Amino acid sequence: MSAQGWTFLIVGLSFSLYIAIAIGSRASSTGEFYVAGGRVPPVVNGMATAADWMSAASFISMAGAISFMGRDGSVYLMGWTGGYVLLALLLAPYLRKFGKYTVPDFIGDRYYSQLARLVAVVCAVFVSFTYVAGQMRGVGIVFSRFLGVGVEAGVGVGMAIVFFYAVLGGMKGITYTQVAQYCVLIFAYLVPAIFISLMMTGNPVPQLGFGGSLLDGSGHLLDRLDGLSEQLGFAAYTSGGKSTIDVLFITAALMVGTAGLPHVIVRFYTVPKVSAARSSAGWALLFIALLYTTAPAVAAFARTNLLSTISGAEYAKVPGWFKNWEATGLIRFEDKNGDGLIQYVGPNASVANELTIDRDIMVLANPEIAELPGWVIGLVAAGGLAAALSTAAGLLLVISTSIAHDLVRRGLRADMTERGELNVARLSAAVAVLVAGYFGIRPPGFVAEVVAFAFGLAAASFFPAIILGIFTKRMNKQGAISGMIVGLCFTAAYIVYFKFINPALNTPAHWWFGVSPEGIGTVGMLLNFAVASLVAAFTPAPPADVQEMVENIREPG
Repeated sequence: MSAQGWTFLIVGLSFSLYIAIAIGSRASSTGEFYVAGGRVPPVVNGMATAADWMSAASFISMAGAISFMGRDGSVYLMGWTGGYVLLALLLAPYLRKFGKYTVPDFIGDRYYSQLARLVAVVCAVFVSFTYVAGQMRGVGIVFSRFLGVGVEAGVGVGMAIVFFYAVLGGMKGITYTQVAQYCVLIFAYLVPAIFISLMMTGNPVPQLGFGGSLLDGSGHLLDRLDGLSEQLGFAAYTSGGKSTIDVLFITAALMVGTAGLPHVIVRFYTVPKVSAARSSAGWALLFIALLYTTAPAVAAFARTNLLSTISGAEYAKVPGWFKNWEATGLIRFEDKNGDGLIQYVGPNASVANELTIDRDIMVLANPEIAELPGWVIGLVAAGGLAAALSTAAGLLLVISTSIAHDLVRRGLRADMTERGELNVARLSAAVAVLVAGYFGIRPPGFVAEVVAFAFGLAAASFFPAIILGIFTKRMNKQGAISGMIVGLCFTAAYIVYFKFINPALNTPAHWWFGVSPEGIGTVGMLLNFAVASLVAAFTPAPPADVQEMVENIREPG
């Protein structure tokens, strides 16, 4: 069977499984729609959380970013992994003890203000739409290559699938669908990594093969990759081009952004008690580590194979995988000197580069470059779709619940029935799917970059308000609202200015303090903390019952 035939078969079977689970897990109440009734076992929730958190950026784009950026790409690895630890230790148990459905619910009640709730809803929706654009982009990339359709059509198919199980099943359907999606995506990620590690280094453990020697006798893998990169005019793979301050700020923004992401936080409301929230956080970290410790090896394998097989090759004799990806527009060759050879070189080379490669294809193309069997190629496609769709569903649920529960039920229509609220949530999810699809077709960057923006926005808005709300009884509504508005507006304005208004100035020479748009969320977070603390110091303290609630949240039990 051909690779495309295997892809149709495996993707079709996985989609059928997701839809069957959604039908069997249809939500019948707002509690089931929002938090799966609060009865999900810790191990199951840990697996669902891992799938929710490991998005298309983790599966498709992170290894691609590392393969192109070398050491600099490790900011995504360190930031997202460290951020999850921060979330598990500082936020998840306390928010679970609070016991409400959403992050805006916590913000609204903790800061005893409908305005605070509204600002939190705006932040949640804004961050979630930014993040979901990256997921839909990942869906479009997978479909455009493996199912032979355009990116736009691929996004449309993904929208239809997400619409079905997110709108129908809510959190209950999404949770058990995400368990299946985690199994698919981790198997799809590890199988080709193990195959390629064996082929290149003789070691079946990719994490060990990454630091091992190549079977062809050319030395250590990383030494070989450094040599190839420098010969072709790229910087050494193990060196970095970013400044230390920018690496620090991007990593910090990704860490605190992870801890402030509403679609991850809400997962800890689905377990029956606080101890289960802690346990599920530990399980999720274990499941996440399986992929994240493998990603650097996948990146190095893919980059080595790419540089070894493409640069200097005759265009007329390129392997079939090159033509397949060229048809999607994600690889473009321009024969500038007319010699029929592919000059894939870096900025330090003496000749002009003739090849443009979208870094988001590296994980998906890796099995083809390594000439693995067709079923492995189909499995990777199914894994990429599982990663993108699982996170997209979680984000869309955050958007729908923020609108239906926090904006409509708790604000505009307090007399609304539970059935009416459920209908509004489903309608909001349907509209959100359409908007997300648009951003998937016209995203503001490659997948990991778009997701980094979302994390920066979460870092600058949610994280300080949640941390101060849990650990500082003196923080009041005036301080929290002011901090969230300043942090979000500053971060969004900085990103928009350098990415859309003046992209020509998006260079280290023009960045404030040498901090890139991907890392500016850290500055926004610091501004949020400073403004919130300053305003709170000059305004009345919270009511006694709110301070008592904060004290109760921090008590074990």
